[in-house]
Amino acid sequence: MGAGVLANDQRPTTNNRFMDIADWRRTIDDVDRKLVELLSQRAHAVHEIGKLKAGAGLPVYEPDREKIVFENARKANGGPLPERGLLRIFERIVDVMRQSEMEMVKKSHSGDGLGDTEIDPEVND
Repeated sequence: MGAGVLANDQRPTTNNRFMDIADWRRTIDDVDRKLVELLSQRAHAVHEIGKLKAGAGLPVYEPDREKIVFENARKANGGPLPERGLLRIFERIVDVMRQSEMEMVKKSHSGDGLGDTEIDPEVND
């Protein structure tokens, strides 16, 4: 038995056959859909935290919290993605989420009429 046969025998299979490029791409597509769902869940949590921060007068940007997020990601990394690559992905995720939180907070304070009532002091002087 040659080395090539042994290497082929170690490839993952699906339905008792070796996975080809199309199979792997379907796997990636499935993972991508799951990532979108998880990112949406994360964004929802970020928006809820943004509302609480705004109500308490806290800033959106919290560098100490971001350091904890990056450290948690680093600790959870079991490979094969290199640590630096994973941290770059998380840096981008955190950056986009922070921007989304800032926009959400800004919109909620923009006077778009959603919070205005007839007892607004500017209306009833």
